[in-house]
Amino acid sequence: MARLIAKLAFASVLLTAGCAIGPKYTKPTVPAPAAYKEAETSGAEGWKTAEPRDETLRGKWWGRFQNPELNQLEEKLNISNQNVAAAAANVQAERAMIRQARAQYFPTVAANPAFSNARLSTAFGQTVGINFNTFSLPLEASWEPDLWGRVRSTVKASTFGAQAGIADLENVRLAAQADLAADYFQLRGQDALKQLLDSTVGAYREALELNLDLYKAGLGNDEAVAQAESQLKAAEAQDTNLGVLRAQYEHAVATLVGQPAPAFSLAAEPLREEPLSIPIGVPSQLLERRPDIAMAERSVAQANAQIGIAKTAFFPTLTLNGSTGFQSVAFLNWLAWPSRVWSVGPSLAETIFDAGLRRATVQQYQATYDQTVANYRQTVLTAFQQVEDNLAALRVLGRVIEQEEEAVDAAGRNLAEAEVRYRSGLDPYLNVIAAQTNLLNDQQAAVNFRAQRMVAAVQLIKALGGGWDSSLIPTAQELKAPGPGESGR
Repeated sequence: MARLIAKLAFASVLLTAGCAIGPKYTKPTVPAPAAYKEAETSGAEGWKTAEPRDETLRGKWWGRFQNPELNQLEEKLNISNQNVAAAAANVQAERAMIRQARAQYFPTVAANPAFSNARLSTAFGQTVGINFNTFSLPLEASWEPDLWGRVRSTVKASTFGAQAGIADLENVRLAAQADLAADYFQLRGQDALKQLLDSTVGAYREALELNLDLYKAGLGNDEAVAQAESQLKAAEAQDTNLGVLRAQYEHAVATLVGQPAPAFSLAAEPLREEPLSIPIGVPSQLLERRPDIAMAERSVAQANAQIGIAKTAFFPTLTLNGSTGFQSVAFLNWLAWPSRVWSVGPSLAETIFDAGLRRATVQQYQATYDQTVANYRQTVLTAFQQVEDNLAALRVLGRVIEQEEEAVDAAGRNLAEAEVRYRSGLDPYLNVIAAQTNLLNDQQAAVNFRAQRMVAAVQLIKALGGGWDSSLIPTAQELKAPGPGESGR
C-alpha cells in the first residue's frame, strides 16, 4: 500500500501542473474625485478638519473625544458584543472552508475491514450446502488530479470568502463602536436637557411663589397665579418625559457592551464634549479604509473564482483508484502474505449530454459576478455620500449652534426686560411666560444641536473607516494556518 500511495503522490506532481480554467481577476475600477467638496467648504465656514500631518485616523478612534467613560465602554464592546462575536465565529468557519478545499489536493485513503459468514446454495447441483467465512482488510485510495484547476479555483474562492468575512467582522465591529459612541453622546444630551429642565422648573417654581405672594398682598391677580402654575406643571411634565428616551439610550448601550439592560446603568452627566478635528484624507484613500468596501471587493474576487469552478465541468474528470489488503476464508491465514490482494487503475468520466446545464451554470455565476461588481461600486458611491453627508452636517451644525447661542442670549435679555416690565406693572404676566417659553425653546434647541453635532462627528469617523486599513486583511498564505482557538478543537 505504501508503494501505491507513493505512486499516487508522484502522479500528483505531474498532473497538478495542468492548466487553470477561468477568467483572470481584475479589481473593478471606480472613479474617485480629487477632494471632498464639503471639506473645502467646511474650512471656509469655520469647521476645520485635521492638519495634513495627521491625515489618517489610527487605532482607537474614540480616544479623540477624551472621555474616559466612553473609552471603557468601547473596550467592553470589543470583548463582549455578541454581533462581533458572531462575525468572528463566521471568520473561523470561513478559514476552515479553506482547509476543506485544500484537502482535495491529496488522495483519500479509507480502510474497510469486514467479516462475513456465507452458505452456498444446493440448487447448483451440490448435495450438501457449503458454509464458509470471509475475512477481508482492504485499504482503498482514490485521487482526482486537479487537471483543470477546479481545486485551485475552489481554494481561491474559499480564501477570498475568508478575507471578505474578516472585512465583514471589522465592519460589524466599527458599526457597533459607532453606534455605542452615538448612543452615548445622545444619552449625555438627554442629561444636559435634564439639567436644563431641572433648572427651569426651579425658576418657574420661584416665579409661582412670587405670584402667590403678590396675589396675597393684593398686588397681583389669580390669573397670573394660574398662568405661572400651568407653566410650572408643563415644565415638570417635560422634565419627567426626558426619562423615557434616556432609558432607551442606556439600554441600547448595555446591549452593545454585552450586558443585560436591567443590570446596567450610567450616572447622569451632561454633555460637555466638542468635536475635535478629524483627519479625512482624500477620497481615493477611502477605497482602502472602509471595511465594507474591502468586503465587497473580496466578494467580487470570490465570484470571479466561482466562474472558473463552473467552467471546469466542461472537461473530463480523471480519477486514480487503488486498493490493497488481505482476504481469506480462514482467520489464521487472514494476514498471511499469500492472502494479499490489490488493484490499481485510472478512470475517466465526461458528461456527453446535460441539456445545457453546465452552460447555464456558468451563465449563473457570470451574472453573480456582475452583481457583485455593481454592489462593490454602489458601496463605494455610498461611502463617498456618507462622508460628504457628515462633513455637511458638521459644517451646517457648527453655524447653527452659533446662531442658536445668539438666539439664547437674545431670549435671555428679552426675559429680563419682560420681568422688569411685569414687576413695574407695565405688562401682564403673560408676556413673562412668553419670554420664558422662548428662552427654554432656544436653550433646548442649542443642547439638541450640540448632541447632533457629536453624533455627526462619530458618523464621519465611521464613514472614513475608523482608522482601519485593508492591509490588515491576512494574505492567502497567512490564512493557511488555523486561526485562534481552532487547533485545539
